[in-house]
Amino acid sequence: MGRRLARELAMKILYRYEEGDTDLPVAIYSVFEGKKYAAKDKAFCQTLVDTTMNNLPEIDREIARVLKNWSIKRISVVDRTILRLGTCEVLFLEDIPPQVSINEAIEIGKKYGGKDSGRFINGILDAVKRNNESRDNQ
Repeated sequence: MGRRLARELAMKILYRYEEGDTDLPVAIYSVFEGKKYAAKDKAFCQTLVDTTMNNLPEIDREIARVLKNWSIKRISVVDRTILRLGTCEVLFLEDIPPQVSINEAIEIGKKYGGKDSGRFINGILDAVKRNNESRDNQ
């Protein structure tokens, strides 16, 4: 399954963090515990978690910039976590094409979020991508 699995694992770890399990090493261990994941999947998951957490204020600012009449805190925890991971990839993981990151986030949103999560995530991440591209072109 590869990177999709790693993204889902990262989402589960960050979801736990958002719900109050703020000891990230313990959250990571509990998600990985008893499972046999490929080393490259675990490494990519770790990169996503670390990069997201290390840049969380900037990631949240980028998401908030594109929300229309909506506060980031009003977004469901699942959708907010997926948006943070997708924004992290778009802004900080330059080896991944932004559209791939967006498509992956949409699919994870469809699997774990509500009935409109895929569309919502698509709209927000597409706007984040456009903002990032316009900054790059200045």
